[in-house]
Amino acid sequence: MSFLALLLTLIFVLIPLILSKTLRLGLEKDTLIATVRSIIQLFAVGYVLQFIFESENMLYIFLMVALMIGAATQNARKKGTSIKGITWKLILTFVVIELLTQGILLSLQITPPTAQYIIPLSGMVIGNSMVLGILFLNRFTSEVASRREETELILSLGGTPKQAIQKSLLASIKASTIPTIESQKTIGLVQLPGMMSGQIIAGADPLQAVMFQLLILFLLLTTAIVTSIMLGFLSYPTKFTERMQMIE
Repeated sequence: MSFLALLLTLIFVLIPLILSKTLRLGLEKDTLIATVRSIIQLFAVGYVLQFIFESENMLYIFLMVALMIGAATQNARKKGTSIKGITWKLILTFVVIELLTQGILLSLQITPPTAQYIIPLSGMVIGNSMVLGILFLNRFTSEVASRREETELILSLGGTPKQAIQKSLLASIKASTIPTIESQKTIGLVQLPGMMSGQIIAGADPLQAVMFQLLILFLLLTTAIVTSIMLGFLSYPTKFTERMQMIE
């Protein structure tokens, strides 16, 4: 794609701007900020990745993955301010997800240990884990608030914090993983995933594109389940005191 073609694609930004202005939705500022930030960030990352791919230095790969984890943590922690120590809980979750997925991929030689594979796959995994983390934290916070009386009743009858909050915890885990599971049910029928479409547009064999896309889907499924479960079991104890009473 040429720079001229890229400039022409800005018409897809102009359309929502016009609609927002016409209907007085007030989305013009956010849309412009999102557009400018996406352009700057993606081009910056593009140049950085070009340098890393050419150098093939594992230190640079590690730093890039660490940057992804840091950015994901900073974004997701805003949704869990009511949970004590949410920052380190998110970091631990993202690190475990990264080590688990890359450990399996590299140890079984599913993908080669090069920046070209490690960084894009890590970005997909960590990015998906961040979104799932945000979904979980949103749902968990609301579930705990809505079931507060029920939780306190179970505690008053001698139940443990885990027993008291179990319904809220399980409901939050299930709710946060549903989008990932449901989207996989219709993959290929309702939508062609981004990675697969990109490879096909670039001229790759469609069957090879399908196999790589299946790899991503299976990775994201593990990411969804592990992220929600880890965050859940790391977060629920912070809702109780040492005397097993709910924190106000």
